[in-house]
Amino acid sequence: MKNNFYRGKLLVLFTVLIMCVQFNLTAQDLESQIDQVLETKFENNGPGAVFLVAKNGKILYEKAFGLSNLELQVPMQTDNVFEIGSMTKQFTAVSILMLMEEDKLGLEDEITQYIPDYPTYGHRITIHHLLTHTSGIKDFTRVKGLNAIAQNDMEPMEIINFFKDEPMDFAPGMEFKYNNSGYVLLGYVIEKASGMSYEDFVEQRIFKKLDMSSSRYASHSEVVLKRAYGYHKREDYSNARHISFSIPYASGSLMSTVTDMLKWEEAIKNHVLLSKETTQMAFTNYTLNNGDRIHYGYGWHIKELDDVLSYEHGGSIFGFKSMGVYLPQEDIYVIGLSNCDCNSPTEVTREIAKLVLVSGDSN
Repeated sequence: MKNNFYRGKLLVLFTVLIMCVQFNLTAQDLESQIDQVLETKFENNGPGAVFLVAKNGKILYEKAFGLSNLELQVPMQTDNVFEIGSMTKQFTAVSILMLMEEDKLGLEDEITQYIPDYPTYGHRITIHHLLTHTSGIKDFTRVKGLNAIAQNDMEPMEIINFFKDEPMDFAPGMEFKYNNSGYVLLGYVIEKASGMSYEDFVEQRIFKKLDMSSSRYASHSEVVLKRAYGYHKREDYSNARHISFSIPYASGSLMSTVTDMLKWEEAIKNHVLLSKETTQMAFTNYTLNNGDRIHYGYGWHIKELDDVLSYEHGGSIFGFKSMGVYLPQEDIYVIGLSNCDCNSPTEVTREIAKLVLVSGDSN
C-alpha cells in the first residue's frame, strides 16, 4: 500500500513537472517568435520601439529595440516615454463618457450647446457624431494654412476657429471619415462640461487615478524623464519636425509608456473609470443613417483579427507611431510604441497578436 501511495505521489509530481516544462518551452517559443518578427524591423543603431504583450493582465513579453536618442547613442529602454498620437482619442472618448455618467453632458447634445456660433449649415451635429467620425466636419489636418500655424501655441477655440468655417464633407451620419477636428471639439466640450482644462482633466481624473505615473500631456519645454526622441527618415534620419501640442490637442497630444498603457487597458476592462454598461458603449460597432456599420466605437476601431473580435487604434505624430490591439474574448493586449514615423508598428502589432492567439498562452 505504501509503495502504491508513493508511486501515486511521484506520478503527480512528474506530471506537474512535465506541464511546467511544456509551459516554459511554449513561453520561450513564443518569445523567440516575437523576437524574430521585431528584430528584422528595428535596427540596433537606428530609432527603435518598445513592445509589450499581456494575457489576462499579466505580461508575457516586454522588450526594447534600437535607440531612444540617436545623437547620444542611448539604447531604448522598456520604460521610455513616447508621444502616442491618435491613441489619445481613447482618453478623450472615455473622458466624455465619464462626464456623461456624471450627468454633465449627453451624447445627443448638439455642439452648438457648447459653441453657440459654430456653423452647422442647418445640420444637427451631436457629440455622438464627433466620437464616431461621422460628423461631416472637415479634418483640420487637411485644411490649407495648417503649416503656417503648426508651431504656434494656441487656445482650443483658436484652433477650432481655424477650421470651423470650412465647408462640410457630408451631412452628419451619412459617412464615416476619420476626423481629428471632431476630437479637438470633444476636448473643448470636456473643458466646458468639467470646468477643467483638457490637460488637467486627463492628468487628474485618469492618469493620477490609475497610477499612470509616466503618462502626461506632451510638452517640448518641460523635462520629461525617459523621453524617447522622435525621428523622421527620407534618405537619412533627421529630428522630427516641431509642432505645438496645442494643435493636435485632444486628438493626439498625450505621452505614455507601454506599461502605463497596459494599466489603461486593464482599467477599461475592469470598469475602473466607467460602468460596464457605459464601457460597452465605447465598444459598440455603430452604424450610419442607412444602417451600414462603421467598424468604430468611441475612440477604438472595432475589427476582427483572424475572425476574433479586436479593439484597435494606432497613432501617428511627427517622429512617432503607435499601435494597440486588444482581443477581448481572449484577453490579449499588444502595444507597440515607435520613435520614428518611418517605422509603423501597426502590422507587426497585429502579427504578434496572432502569434499569441495561436500559441499555448492563449488557452
